[in-house]
Amino acid sequence: MMSHDPQKPEKVYYFGTCLMDTIYPEAGLAGLKLIQREGVQAIFPREQSCCGQPAYNSGFPKEARKVALTQVRLFTANYPIVVPSGSCAAMMKHHYPLLFEGDANLELIQQFSNRIVELSEFLVRTLKIKLADRGQPIKVTWHSSCHALREMHIIEYSKSLIRQLQNVELVELQNEHECCGFGGTFAIKQPNISGAMVSDKVADARQTGAERLLAGDCGCLMNISGAMDYQKVPVRSQHLAEFIWERTHVK
Repeated sequence: MMSHDPQKPEKVYYFGTCLMDTIYPEAGLAGLKLIQREGVQAIFPREQSCCGQPAYNSGFPKEARKVALTQVRLFTANYPIVVPSGSCAAMMKHHYPLLFEGDANLELIQQFSNRIVELSEFLVRTLKIKLADRGQPIKVTWHSSCHALREMHIIEYSKSLIRQLQNVELVELQNEHECCGFGGTFAIKQPNISGAMVSDKVADARQTGAERLLAGDCGCLMNISGAMDYQKVPVRSQHLAEFIWERTHVK
């Protein structure tokens, strides 16, 4: 019997996110499968829901605290909490402690936040995953979500996973640092500005010549793919986890 790698946790929690649950379930399942394939048990509390970011960003801290505390009480064991979204991970890791400053639950919140890790960072740093590409040659580009880039600082891990795939050519966006214009409720409150921003992002993706646009956040994917469909741009968008699973899974 093989001994367990002491650096690799035997169990982790998996936070599936709202948009994965409702819009991109294949991406959520792919993230789970990538973890499980490495011999780690992934626990998915079925009662989990939203991380509370929509309420928080809309100026409703009381409601956001209620949603956040509900999540925290579902992930009680001392396991890493893997999140396949830079946005939700940033909310739970960096903004939960701010949201509960001076609150009696702050210590509980801090213990929870300290265990948050974004999926690509977990795969690279903790699991040290090695990928064997089984797909046909393809050219892709990568969109960095604002939270993943500026708060979680995990883009290097996402790109290193793509670069492990020997038949995949990664072509960088010219303005990768720019927001796609989604911003949650921003896209609803400022539709004209949001629309201009996503059009810039689509144009940037088109000039790369890539067949596919990859990202680690479903909100960005939903926004960019919607604009691409509207403009009839033949570039498919896909979550990184689903793309990796698609290319490395033995069928």
